[in-house]
Amino acid sequence: MAEVQDGHYDSMSQSTDSLRVEPIYESFLCPLTKQVMRDPVTIDSGVTFEREAILKWFNDCRSSGRRLVCPVTKKELSSTDLNPSIALRNTIDEWMNRNEAAKLDVARKSLTSDCTESDILQALQYVDEICQRTRSSRQAVRRDGLISMIADLLKNSSAKVRQKALETLRTIAKDDNENKVEIAAGDNIRTIVKFLNHGQTQEKEKAVSLLYELSGNKALSERIGNVSGAILILVGLSSSKVENLLIVDRAEKTLENLESCEKNVRQMAENGRLQPLLRLLLEGSPDIQLSMAAYLGELVLSNDIKVLVAETAGSTLVNIMKKGNREAREAALKALNQISSYDASAKILIEAGILPPLITDLFTVGSNQLPMRLKEVSANILANVVASGARFESIPLDHNRQTLVSEDIVHNLLHLISNTGPAIECKLLQVLVGLTDSSTSVQSIVDAIKSSGAIVSLIQFVEAPQREVRMSSIKLLNNISPYMGEELADAFRGNFSQLSSLIRIIGDNNGISEEQAAAASLVGDLPMRDSVLTRRLLQEGAFATIISKVVRIRQGEIRGGRFVNPFLEGLVRIVSRITFVLDDDPDFIAVACEYNLTTLFTELLQMNGLDTVQIVSATALEKLSHQSKHLTKILPAPNPGLCFSIFPCLSQKAVATGVCRVHCGICSARESFCLLEGKAVEKLVACLDNNNEKVVEAALAALSTLLDDGVDIEQGVMVLCDAEGINPILEVLCENRNEGLRQKAVWAVERILRIDEIAYEISGNQNVGTALVEAFRHGDYRTRQVAERALKHVDKLPNFSGIFSKMGAQ
Repeated sequence: MAEVQDGHYDSMSQSTDSLRVEPIYESFLCPLTKQVMRDPVTIDSGVTFEREAILKWFNDCRSSGRRLVCPVTKKELSSTDLNPSIALRNTIDEWMNRNEAAKLDVARKSLTSDCTESDILQALQYVDEICQRTRSSRQAVRRDGLISMIADLLKNSSAKVRQKALETLRTIAKDDNENKVEIAAGDNIRTIVKFLNHGQTQEKEKAVSLLYELSGNKALSERIGNVSGAILILVGLSSSKVENLLIVDRAEKTLENLESCEKNVRQMAENGRLQPLLRLLLEGSPDIQLSMAAYLGELVLSNDIKVLVAETAGSTLVNIMKKGNREAREAALKALNQISSYDASAKILIEAGILPPLITDLFTVGSNQLPMRLKEVSANILANVVASGARFESIPLDHNRQTLVSEDIVHNLLHLISNTGPAIECKLLQVLVGLTDSSTSVQSIVDAIKSSGAIVSLIQFVEAPQREVRMSSIKLLNNISPYMGEELADAFRGNFSQLSSLIRIIGDNNGISEEQAAAASLVGDLPMRDSVLTRRLLQEGAFATIISKVVRIRQGEIRGGRFVNPFLEGLVRIVSRITFVLDDDPDFIAVACEYNLTTLFTELLQMNGLDTVQIVSATALEKLSHQSKHLTKILPAPNPGLCFSIFPCLSQKAVATGVCRVHCGICSARESFCLLEGKAVEKLVACLDNNNEKVVEAALAALSTLLDDGVDIEQGVMVLCDAEGINPILEVLCENRNEGLRQKAVWAVERILRIDEIAYEISGNQNVGTALVEAFRHGDYRTRQVAERALKHVDKLPNFSGIFSKMGAQ
C-alpha cells in the first residue's frame, strides 16, 4: 500500500502484489474510493467511509442541489454528522503495520547484489511506496537496516538500479533528519556528488534532488560543503545553460540550503557566487560582517566580481572603515584593497566616498593613528584608486574643498614618502605617478614639488635597493621632467651617483623592463644642451653601452615586448644629446665621429611607425649637418667643366672628383657628418610624406642644412633634385599645416627659387604662389621677409632694387 500526496491509500500496485502477506479485508475499503481507509468515519445511515471522500460527496450534493442521501443505501440523511470509527482505524493500522513489516523483510532479501536487476528494482519500488505513507514507515525502514543496503546500490553496475536507489533514498530522507544522517554515513555524500559531475542526465537529476533533501539538515550541509568540488559543481549546475530546468532549480535550492554554513558561503565566494557572502556582509551581525569582510580581503576576485562587490557593498565597507573598531577597520581595508585593484570598481569606491577616510588614515598621527601595516594597506588602496584615472582635482576631501592635488595634501604625501618605510614609500610614489600621468593634474603636483623643495629627496630613491620603490621614483621623475628639467639637472649635477645608477639600470642585459624604459626616458628628457651632464654620461661610458643597445634592438637581437619601443625612444634621445653640444667642446665632435652618429641616425630614420625615433634622428642629423661646412677639407676650386640638366632648365656646375658638391671639400659621413655622403638625403625626403607634422618639420629642418649659408646653395638644390625632394618641399609649403612648418618651408623654398631655371618652372604653379602670398600676408616678420624674396623670384612682386640704385647714382 502506498501513501499518495492527498492522504489516500491505494491498493497494492501490480509490481508489489507478490509481496503482500495478508489480504485486504472488504471492510477496510472506502465504498467511494475503493481504497484502504486511513480516517474511517460512520454517517447517519450506518455506512463507513473515508472522511475526505464522504465530505466531498456532501459538498457535491449541496452544490448540485440534490437530496442529501447515503451513496451506498440511497436513503435520505437527516444529519451530516461524522462519527470516527476508531476501532476500525486501529485495526487497519495494525493490519498495515503487520504487512509492512513482513514485506520489508521480504524486500530486504531482494536488495543484495546476488538478486536480479528486476528483483532489486521491485524491492526498491516497494520501499519507495511504503516510505511515502507515513514518517513512521520511513523510521521502520531505518530500524530494519535498509538504508545502508540501498546506499550500497549507488555503486551498482546497472544505471536503472542506481537511479531508483537515488530516488528511493530521497523519499526515505524526506522530513526525517535521522534518516538523512544515516544516508550521509561513510562516503555516501561523495558518491552522490560524483553523480552530479559524471552521471547521466537522469542520474544527475535524481542525485541533485537527493542532495537537496540532505542539505536541509544544517550539519549535513557542512559535510556536503566538505566534499571536494561539491560546491563548485553545484554552482556550475545552477548557472548552466544546457542542463534541464529541474537540475538547475534543485542545484540552486541546494546552494541556498548550504548557505546556512559560513564555511560554505566562503567556498561559494571562491567559486564566483558572491551573493551569499555579500548578503551576510550587509545584513549579518557585527561579528558575521567582520568575518565576511576579512574573508573578502583574502579572495582573488575577477574584475567583473570586483565591480559587483563595489556596487553592492562598497558603501558598507567604506562606512566600516570610517566608524568601525580597529579589527573591523582592518578587515574592511583588506577587502577594499582587493576591490580597488580594478579601475572600474575603484571609480565606484570613489563615488562611495573612499578618499576622505583614506587620507585621514594616512595623515593621522598620535594615539588614533593606524599601525604601519594598515597604513601600508591604505597607501596601496590610494595607489589603486589613483590609477583608475579619475579627475581628482574635482573630488573634494573635506569641507575646505581640498583635493588630492591641493598643495597641502601633496606636501603631506611628500612628507610621508620621506619619513616612512619602503612599502608605504613605494605606494605613495605610485600615487604621485598616477596624478602626474594626468595632463589635468600634473602641473599642480609639479608646483607642489617645487614649493616643497622635495626634488632632491625624490631623486634619492633612484638608488633605493627595493626595485618597486626605485621604479616608482623613476616613473615619477620621468613624468615631471618636461616641467622640471632644470631642477632635475641641478639635482643630478649635485650627486652624479644617482645619474650613474640610472645608467646601470639602462645597461642591464636581462631583457627590457618597464624600469629600464622609464630610466631611459628620464635621462633622455634631461636638458639637451647641458654639456656637464653629457660629459658625465661620456665619462660613465654610457654612450658606448646605449649605442650598442640601439644597434642590437634595430637588428632584432634584443626583444622586449611592450617596453621595447619606449626604451628605444629614450635611448635615441640620450644619444642625440651629443649633437646638441658639438659647439661646446671639440671632444664631442670626436665622440660623434667615433660612434659614426651620422650613419646611426640615418638608419634610425627608417624606423617607420616610431615617430619619436624619427623626429629625434632627423633633429640630430640637422645638428650634425650644421657642422659639415666646418669639418670638410677644403680644396682649390675645380676648373669649369661640362654641364648637364637634372631639373628642367637647371644645369649642374662641374665638381672636382672626390669633392663634396655641397661643402666644396673632402667629406664623409663619419668625419664631417655629411648628409650627402651618409646617404641620408633620400631617407629624409621620404619622411616629408609622414602624417606626423613633427616628423615632417624635423626632416625639413635637416634637409634645409643643404641650403644654408656657407654651403654651395645651388649644389644643395641639385642634391635635392637628385633625391626628388623639390616637389615634396613645395607640397609641405602648400599644405600649410602649422606655423613652424610654414616658416621652414618658406625658408627652404626661397633658397630653391634662387635658381632661375627652377623659379621659372615654379612661377606657373598657382598653389605655390598662393602659399607664398599667404605667408607674406600672415606670417611673422621674418617669414614675411623671406616670403617677399621668394615672391620676387617668381615675379609675383616687382624688384625695385635696380631702380633704387639708379636713383641713388643721379
